[in-house]
Amino acid sequence: MRAIVTGQVGMDKKSYLKEVENFATSQGESIHMYHVGNMMYDEALDIRSGRILDLPISRLNSLRRAAFKDIIADSRDQENMLVNTHATFRWRHGLFSAFDFDQISKINPDLFICLVDNIEVVHQRLHAKHDIDATLKDCMVWREEEILATELMAQAIPGSKFYIVSRGRFSQTSKTLFQLLCRPEMKKVYPSFPMSHVIDMPEVMAEIDDFRAKLAEHFITFDPGDVDEKLLLDRALDAAKEGKDFFDHQPHQLGGIEHELEPIKMCTRQVLDIAGDIDGQIYMRDFKLIDQADMIVSLVPELISETGKVIPALSSGVERELQHAWEHAKEVYVVWKPSKNPSPFITETATKVFKSTEEALEYFESQGMFAPKNLFGN
Repeated sequence: MRAIVTGQVGMDKKSYLKEVENFATSQGESIHMYHVGNMMYDEALDIRSGRILDLPISRLNSLRRAAFKDIIADSRDQENMLVNTHATFRWRHGLFSAFDFDQISKINPDLFICLVDNIEVVHQRLHAKHDIDATLKDCMVWREEEILATELMAQAIPGSKFYIVSRGRFSQTSKTLFQLLCRPEMKKVYPSFPMSHVIDMPEVMAEIDDFRAKLAEHFITFDPGDVDEKLLLDRALDAAKEGKDFFDHQPHQLGGIEHELEPIKMCTRQVLDIAGDIDGQIYMRDFKLIDQADMIVSLVPELISETGKVIPALSSGVERELQHAWEHAKEVYVVWKPSKNPSPFITETATKVFKSTEEALEYFESQGMFAPKNLFGN
């Protein structure tokens, strides 16, 4: 497959894509990588690192076209190739595009993939590497623009597909991108589960993490938990109640790096300013993740109230996701753990309801939904 991968500045796509390349090698596959930014710097030896976006747009366009011309010539006969670029830039020049349709068409990509990550992590990376003053709001707007422009590119190339992929944890989401590129026949699944209101319940969270991991073993998964900015907003609201102008925030898996990193110092006001953006983008992004999947598999854990009453951990978000998937003709599967029977609003919109994750996996295997055992070399 031939892919164009985009993402706003601050994603640090190169290190992520190196993990994709390494995983491909472990599976006996070769992916030819083209990093447009590096190729532009090779054409402009007079420009020091981190300053290329400060060039006049006319020269930027010329450098980019030269890089894409080389990619088109070099990649003509390659089976698996990936172009690391951007769809848009929001810089001192304002907002401007980072592609030309005539050259994109000549590459003839099968996939357009827009990478996203937690906005506080993107914001931190952006300012660590570039001399620019951008707010969290700026980064949120830029992310929406990058997603939209990438999707429009895909719509302009007949037969191509568009995906949003969360950078999240290297070990899992780098495998996801590899699968999209080299194992496209695998089933694509959206794992659905409660998030915000069970975050302080370790046993329930462990059950959810096990559910997510087991699905990822057998399917391409578009996991909504790989980007979770709701926790950032909750901490900002707590800080505001305590009268704090700043607070320390430990991001969710900080871009996939496995070891613990220092918390990021966040400005309470900047986070509160993007409250509506966080909610709106979660709503938009999760529905797009469902749309790009073949099916949704939802876990509904069992909770016990203080009075001993059984309560299904069924959030409004999960209910809305199930309804959206059903209305868009997706296969809808529910793992219902509570002893209390599900309501008709679950059973009448579900393809099948299971009592456990293991029962669901056994059914999926019996239906031939798993990838062949020899699909992965290791």
